[in-house]
Amino acid sequence: MGITDPDTYVRGVPYDELARLRRESPVVRVGDFWAVLTHADVRRVLRDPGLFSSQLGGTQIRDPASEADLAYVRRMMLNMDPPEHGRLRGLLTKAFTPRAVAKLASQIETWAQDLIGAVADRGECDFAAVAADLPLRTLAGVFGVPERDRRLMYDWSNRVIGYQDAEYAVSSTVDAASVSDLARAALAVRPAPGPDGTMPDPRTRAGMPDLYAYANALGEHKREHPGDDVMSNLMRHVGDDGGRVSLAEFENLFWLFSVAGNETLRNGLPGGLLALLSHPAQYRRLLADRSLLPSAVEEMLRWWSPVMHFRRTATADTRLSDVDIRAGDKVVVWFSAANRDPAAFDDPDAFDVGRTPNDHLTFGHGPHFCLGAQLARVQLRAMFGAVLDRLGFVELAGEPVRLRSNFQNGLKSLPIRWAR
Repeated sequence: MGITDPDTYVRGVPYDELARLRRESPVVRVGDFWAVLTHADVRRVLRDPGLFSSQLGGTQIRDPASEADLAYVRRMMLNMDPPEHGRLRGLLTKAFTPRAVAKLASQIETWAQDLIGAVADRGECDFAAVAADLPLRTLAGVFGVPERDRRLMYDWSNRVIGYQDAEYAVSSTVDAASVSDLARAALAVRPAPGPDGTMPDPRTRAGMPDLYAYANALGEHKREHPGDDVMSNLMRHVGDDGGRVSLAEFENLFWLFSVAGNETLRNGLPGGLLALLSHPAQYRRLLADRSLLPSAVEEMLRWWSPVMHFRRTATADTRLSDVDIRAGDKVVVWFSAANRDPAAFDDPDAFDVGRTPNDHLTFGHGPHFCLGAQLARVQLRAMFGAVLDRLGFVELAGEPVRLRSNFQNGLKSLPIRWAR
C-alpha cells in the first residue's frame, strides 16, 4: 500500500515510507505526480505561485472530473493565484479586525473550559467528540451563525473531507426541529445517498446544495443586517478599488471556512492529545511546567500535521532539487514529510513539548499561509489549558479510530479516562 492509498491511513501516517522516499530523492515520482518531501523544497514551491500554480488544476491530487468542476474549484480562494487571490485575501484580512479577534479569543477560553468542565466529573469521555464542538463554536462566531445551526458545519465538513470514509461521507446528525428557518430551508435540499449508498461528489457545487443554500441566505442576511462578527465586517467593507465581496465570493469563503477551518482543528485537537498520551514523560513535563504550553502546541502541530499535502501545477519547465519538472506536471507538497525532515528538525521523530525553534509548515507558507492560524493556536492553547486545569493526567481508555483519508490526518474517536 502506497502513500496515496486511504486504507494506509486507517493504521497511521506512513512516516517510515515517506522517510524512505525522501532518502531516495527530495522529489519523487508517485503515480501521476511529483511528491515534494523536504522542508526546503516545500517552502520553495509554496512561495512561488507564478511557477507552481494553485489555479491551473486546483489543490487536490485528484483532478476535477470535468471542466465545469475545475471552473467551480477555481472560484475558491484556496485555488486562486495572484492577483485575484491577493484582492480577496486582502479584504478578508481587513475583516479580521483586532476587536473581532480579541472578542473571539476571550469566548474561546470560556467555551474550552465549559466543554471540559461538562465532562470532568465523568472520569472518561471520547475526546474527539468533545473537542469537535470548539471549532464549530468558533466558526459560528466568525460567521455570526446562530449557535443552534453550528452542527451543520460538522456534517458538511464530514462529507467533504471524509468522502473516502464510508461513515463520514453520509454524515447527517442535524435535527431539523432544533435549527433556524435558514437551516431548515438548507436541509430541505440536502442530497440523499443514491441506490448504491454513495453521495454525489462533495467537491462539486451540485454535491453540496445545502451548504450553498445556507451560505447564500446568510450572505444576504449579513449584507442587510450586519452584526459585529468577521463576516459582517467583510460584507460591508469596500476595497480600495471600490469593489465589494460578491455573494458568490461569500459562498465560497463560507465553504472554505466551514470545511477547512473546522476539520483541520477538529483533527488537530485529538491528534495533539494523542501525541501527549503517546509520550507520557512529555505530558508530565507539560503538567509540571505550564509555561511550555505555547511550544507544546507548536510541537503538536508539527507532530500531527492535520493536512498532509496540497497540490500545485507547474506553469513552466523547471528543476527542483535536480529533478526535471515539466509544464503541466502535478507537484504535491507533503507536509507530513517536511515536518519530519531531519535537515530542518533535530531528532524529527521525537515529540518534544519544549522544541525551539520549530519552523513547522502545518499552516503552509507563502501567499496561501493559513488565514486562521492565529485562531487555531488560540483554540489549541485554550483546549489544552482546560485539559491540564480540569482533568490533569489522562490516559487512553480504548483504541483510537482513525479517519480513512489520504488527505486529512483525522481521528474519529479518542476514548480517554482520568482520575476524578
